Amino acid sequence: MLEESFAAIDLGSNSFHMIVAKSVNGRLQIIDRIKDMVRLASGLDEKGRLDEDSAEQALQCLQRFGQRIREIPRANIRAVGTNTLRQARNSRTFLARAREALGHPIEIISGREEARLIFLGVAHTVYRDNEQRLVVDIGGGSTELVIGRDFEPQLTDSLYMGCVNISQRYFADGTLSEKKIRLATLACRQEMEAIEAVYKKAGWDAAIGSSGTITTIHSVIVKSGWSDAGITPAALEKLCEQMIAAGHSDKLKLDGLSDRRRPVFAGGVCVLQAVFQSLGITRMETSEGALREGLLYDLIGRAHDQDIRTDTVTDVARRYQADEDQAERVRSTAVELFRQVCKDWNLDARTDLRLLEWGARLHEIGLSIAHTQYHRHGAYLLSNADLPGFSRPEQYNLAMLVRAHRRKFPQQELDSVAQEDQARIRCLCVLLRLAVVLNRGRTYTAPARLEVKTTDNGLQLALPQQWRDDHPLTVADLESEQGYLEAAGFELTLSE
Repeated sequence: MLEESFAAIDLGSNSFHMIVAKSVNGRLQIIDRIKDMVRLASGLDEKGRLDEDSAEQALQCLQRFGQRIREIPRANIRAVGTNTLRQARNSRTFLARAREALGHPIEIISGREEARLIFLGVAHTVYRDNEQRLVVDIGGGSTELVIGRDFEPQLTDSLYMGCVNISQRYFADGTLSEKKIRLATLACRQEMEAIEAVYKKAGWDAAIGSSGTITTIHSVIVKSGWSDAGITPAALEKLCEQMIAAGHSDKLKLDGLSDRRRPVFAGGVCVLQAVFQSLGITRMETSEGALREGLLYDLIGRAHDQDIRTDTVTDVARRYQADEDQAERVRSTAVELFRQVCKDWNLDARTDLRLLEWGARLHEIGLSIAHTQYHRHGAYLLSNADLPGFSRPEQYNLAMLVRAHRRKFPQQELDSVAQEDQARIRCLCVLLRLAVVLNRGRTYTAPARLEVKTTDNGLQLALPQQWRDDHPLTVADLESEQGYLEAAGFELTLSE
């Protein structure tokens, strides 16, 4: 019996969640769930910086999570941050401390990647064959909306409205009035304007809500007897009437509403009401599955070579009409170089090799814009595109490989890579550069038996004399590469 343990950690704007599961012969079994309402979004000050009190509370939570995952293989753990950590100006400082507390790296994912993972979690929890579904997830700082079928999302969006930030903007003093609710709902409808027509045109068979805000609203509505099943517009209206009658969040006593969620409940209700009004939703059911479940299934897929990032790279290469034959030549050479140096350079045979291969496949996509500075164009495209499956750091690292694959080595830009990633990304950049040089004539020109060794300050590449005599242009290119790398503090030695 094949059994593996996995853990997925979601650092949300309102709550931190961790889910631990075992995969037994391909079947997933949830063995632990831990949740802490950290309310990180409340800790952003007027300058967009995370305050120390909120950071400390978050770190204490991560220390508890870290103790739970200590025995799980590192490759089987993934932790992601969402909207608040996307917004915080000092997120890099916090993430360094968070990594130490958790004992594992934390990735920041884009809003659309968050939406994709949410849809995956819902699809695995509420599955009905060939049903087109609208999924809505209201977090602390953002709301994700997705339309898709089966396990494939078709539309993904993330809007800057959540239960915490809307509550802070309109209900900071706790007062609940008809005017405040109307203004908050109107502001959320304005956020919805950009996507409203597209979503209505796509249509859906069922609307499903996920995560704490919507499941709490559903619980309150059902326990209050306003709906037998699901959330309806009429039930939301009755809920708003109860909020107005209470007059203040402290006086809002409803079955199904916890004390910890009460301060941000009104903001969540207004967001959901705006979504209902904008899209004309008549009924919404709920799902227990959300981001952390989607993260878990995505992680298991990666472990079993079902990685959506590979599909994304294929799509990008085709979209920008990359020369597949040349990309394969460069990839093959880069892989051969990697295998000879990975042990000495402490590179991971799975994650680092995969990133190098993706960089090889995409290194020429900038040619679709212009030949001049095409490495810069390619890096820009990768830095700013929506790349399903990639976290922000992964996306930046991939763009860095493309940016650094030719001409002057961009040391200053490499310094912007996360500190813990700089050394290995630098090594991968060097390997890709050599693979490109050895295939610059768009034919494989490397020696029949390519040999490379690590040295104290770089690499030694073996070039037999007969090969040098037969390939003077490639030798000249390699000598030019020596100069580029030397300026970056890296020594490339050419030997016989």
